[in-house]
Amino acid sequence: MSIKAFILQLSKYGFFGIVATLIHLGSAWLVLYLFNSSVFVANTIAFFIAFGFSYLFQTRYVFTTSFHIHKFLKFFSVQFGSFLLSYIVSDIIPVQNSYIHTLVIVAIMPIVTFTVHKFWTFK
Repeated sequence: MSIKAFILQLSKYGFFGIVATLIHLGSAWLVLYLFNSSVFVANTIAFFIAFGFSYLFQTRYVFTTSFHIHKFLKFFSVQFGSFLLSYIVSDIIPVQNSYIHTLVIVAIMPIVTFTVHKFWTFK
């Protein structure tokens, strides 16, 4: 893969990642606002909503591959593992504001996921 193709792929990943992050944030904040739920519940619901969007667009437009149950399970493993890791890390850094806490969680998730998806999920 050329540098230009890699940068384009990384840019697409970033774009769809930002959109998925906004979907995650909006969903989590909406659940927090409407149901006064815990941060964990709000982020869990938001994770699944953003996950569906992310899998669809990452598979089709970033890694330009076909849908397959094996890839879906790998993608889910990476995303869910990243979600759990970011939640654990965010608990280590105490933030009293639930909205800021949610922002911390979704900011941590993309740090490792691109590399894992590129070299394992969609290899």
